[in-house]
Amino acid sequence: MPNIPLLSERYEITATVARGGMAHVFRGATLPDVTPRREVAIKRMLPSFRNNERFVAMFEEEARVIADLQHEHIASFHELCRDEAGMLCIVMEWVDGVDLSRMLLSARDLGRPVSVGDAAHVGCAVLRALWAAHQRPKAPVFHRDVTPANILVSRSGDVKLTDFGLSRAMDRMTLTLPGVVVGKMAYVAPELIGASRASPSSDIYSLGVVLWEMLAGRRLFQARSELELFMLAGRSVIPPLDELRSDLPQGLAGLVAEMTHRNPHERIATAQVAAERLQPFSVAESRQALGRWAEEAGELTAPTRA
Repeated sequence: MPNIPLLSERYEITATVARGGMAHVFRGATLPDVTPRREVAIKRMLPSFRNNERFVAMFEEEARVIADLQHEHIASFHELCRDEAGMLCIVMEWVDGVDLSRMLLSARDLGRPVSVGDAAHVGCAVLRALWAAHQRPKAPVFHRDVTPANILVSRSGDVKLTDFGLSRAMDRMTLTLPGVVVGKMAYVAPELIGASRASPSSDIYSLGVVLWEMLAGRRLFQARSELELFMLAGRSVIPPLDELRSDLPQGLAGLVAEMTHRNPHERIATAQVAAERLQPFSVAESRQALGRWAEEAGELTAPTRA
């Protein structure tokens, strides 16, 4: 890998953020003599995958995909590096905040429902990020892993979609490893469980489930095992939101129901249309409110999952 720069020549690692089965994520910063000085997130592949050509190709493809996706609501790509042992490292924007899963947990612990405006603000931001990915000039990119853990909110209220590690670029589909991460089955569109290919509609479904959980104040599926969750996700009918929460404005429950329709052909056609329909439920104050909520939620997290 002669053309890939050494990580140690540009960055220093300052903290470990997450350890996963395929990669570790670190918080880092540019070296003191490197300008501009900035904090970064570093996703480094595990040594056990060094000789796995398919995994290396997938890791490089992830870097290529996110390098193309320059958008205000997508965590920015900086560069692909390697460490002294030859492990590939994706260097990305550091988001000074927390992920939505942590925020929702804090809201449940406090018994505080998520406001309609805050939920709509987050949803619109993610939908715009998805629309940019779906319209990628080289080839459409489908995220395939839209979950609360992959939605970041900064302490200034910025919303960022991250972790395109499971994304599927249409021109390189064979590089994507099969399977779904444990615990994320609840957000997978029913047609993907049946082995259909990812599409804009499947990403819209996943975000619809996230919105449902934000507004309902609980997890969509209550399962005791991954197998039970698999069965529920593939067969269950999603309860209407207006049966669970009486203060929703007219039309919002129906919009979420359209996003989470079991039949992909009955869902809202594009992320752009979904964002346009969700926007009226957002409020100007949500950015500041989300920033305060992110700060209250506690420990900082990084913009990429292992």
